[in-house]
Amino acid sequence: MAEQITGHVAVLGAGRSGRAVAARLADDAAHGVDVRVTLIDSAEGESLRSLVAPLQLQHVEVALGCDMVPAGVSLVVASPGIAPASALMRAAREAGVPILSEIEVAYRLSASPWIAVTGTNGKTTVTSLVAHIIAEAGIPCETVGNIGRAAVQAVGQIGPATVVVAEVSSFQLALTERFHPRVSVLLNITPDHIDWHGSLEAYAADKGRIFGNQTVGDTAVIDVDDPGSSPYAKRLSVSGVEVRTVSRLREDAFAHLEGDVLVLGHGDGRLELLHAGELLIRGDHNVSNALAAAAAAHSIGVPVEAIRDGLRSFEPIEHRLEPVGVVLGVEYFNDSKATNPDAVLKALTAFDERPVVILLGGHNKGNDFAELAKAVCARCRAAVVFGESAEEFSVAFSACAGFEVVRAEGMVAAIAAAAQLARSGDVVLLSPACASFDEFEDFEDRGRVFRRTVQSMLSAGDLS
Repeated sequence: MAEQITGHVAVLGAGRSGRAVAARLADDAAHGVDVRVTLIDSAEGESLRSLVAPLQLQHVEVALGCDMVPAGVSLVVASPGIAPASALMRAAREAGVPILSEIEVAYRLSASPWIAVTGTNGKTTVTSLVAHIIAEAGIPCETVGNIGRAAVQAVGQIGPATVVVAEVSSFQLALTERFHPRVSVLLNITPDHIDWHGSLEAYAADKGRIFGNQTVGDTAVIDVDDPGSSPYAKRLSVSGVEVRTVSRLREDAFAHLEGDVLVLGHGDGRLELLHAGELLIRGDHNVSNALAAAAAAHSIGVPVEAIRDGLRSFEPIEHRLEPVGVVLGVEYFNDSKATNPDAVLKALTAFDERPVVILLGGHNKGNDFAELAKAVCARCRAAVVFGESAEEFSVAFSACAGFEVVRAEGMVAAIAAAAQLARSGDVVLLSPACASFDEFEDFEDRGRVFRRTVQSMLSAGDLS
């Protein structure tokens, strides 16, 4: 049952989710709800002022260049970009009131059933694939969270007949209390965002909060091939939650491979879906992603034919092993969403034995690159490193005698260097293992620049 948010709410961060929360609560206030909104951001500037100006017309109080929370607030809603150690978050904790994420607020405002997907890698693909399969079955659904519309915006425009499929991050889960999806999906837990959470243990604990309110009648879909996510299957199996395990390696899992056939269930309930080669998305990790999405969709009653059709027709998503062109016989792939080493390791399984020239670089989120460097040396023809983390990558690759590593100033220069290194039949892969904020607005901006650069090479007449 949907709730109302009342009282004086301080919204921290004037980014996409913060503005969406402020707009939604301001709209509620205009319709008679007793709620007052103050939007606070420690940054300021003309571009930010222009973004928040429409909210001020809705009677939202705006404080830019501010690290204080007003006295008398009854609730704080913190955007994912607000780090726990920031002055603004410290002020919020000192206020002594609940601090929630946008996804928690959206859940409270919603009357819809939720499917929530988290994990270090694969969230966007699985969220999109679950929604695609559900849509194939003719069931209304809305994709929210890190993709699609902001959740608080979407839930105000849909009712209980629409399934909400949400990609949820560790940042969002860290500030949840009542969040209770009917189906939760945990894909993997590998080192990421250590600079935000403080430790891998804290990061894993926040990921695990996706299951915190699940009970009898709910479903947890868990990949048991991953050592980070696997322990949750045993813990939840004694809680009354229906656990549906996922594995490419174990045929005793609910969603599994038999040879190269994707299968759900066993015995009388066994359902063959399709051959792995029929999937349009590449790599072993995407077989795992397809199994997880199928298990989640099946758990809410999607017919098997719709699951098969959805798996067959789902195409690669933007910025995730996205093919962007072939220049002089070299195929270019945009994997800008690979912002940690584990995502890159998974991407390297997507190209069989084809030689790869990989582009690595950006802002390191506290990860060690030593193991990634070993894997790249074993699999790739060469690497081009760029951006803020270029020196860290150069040090990591120093252990790989004879492997060619080229250093570039920025990503566009790195693309040019990769084009010189690659030969006809090779792959040039942007899979940077880092965040984008040293050079770009976000990973999407980075991916668009990569795509435009390759397309300019095509338009210059360098088409194979």
